[in-house]
Amino acid sequence: MYKHYCEMILSVDDSVGQVMKALLERGFAHNTVVLFTSDGGHLWGEHGLIDKRCAYEESIRIPLLVSCPALIRPGEKCDAIVSNIDVAPTLLELAGVPHPEAMDGLSFARLLEQPSTKQLGRDTFLYEYYWEPNYPHTPTMHALRGKRYKYIRYHGVWDINELYDLQADPHETRNLIDRDEHQDLVRQLNRRLFE
Repeated sequence: MYKHYCEMILSVDDSVGQVMKALLERGFAHNTVVLFTSDGGHLWGEHGLIDKRCAYEESIRIPLLVSCPALIRPGEKCDAIVSNIDVAPTLLELAGVPHPEAMDGLSFARLLEQPSTKQLGRDTFLYEYYWEPNYPHTPTMHALRGKRYKYIRYHGVWDINELYDLQADPHETRNLIDRDEHQDLVRQLNRRLFE
């Protein structure tokens, strides 16, 4: 499975390379926004799991690379919390088209020129996964991921909820959900999750 995954990544790399080469040859590379992302990360044994249907960092952190030399300095990085629902509003803004009010997401266009802004207008993002018959081992779960803490709530009696301090424990190895000193935080995050 890992070999097939690597072969798939190689084919994506080749395809993106062909697109970038065509833009360069036609003189469009400088002013064209090219955005590369994915539908999810993947676990290869981390937490004893394989696949992508969970709220751990390896699964929820996905690549988001944007190229447009007219807007973005090469090598810039930004650690703002951005979600896949932000891609459409961003592309619409960059095209000069207002996005519909009913559309979810926030444009991160200003972060492309000013990555040091570091804020998009949210301090957490919501992760949701709903049980599927094809993956019966993975329960319905919801999570809030902020800069420092992540709260994972499982639906039903499948598993123990989880709380991680991502600064102190970036690999999510110590579940703090039952620690007395974190109970106020757990209640706050649970309330926010339902809001």
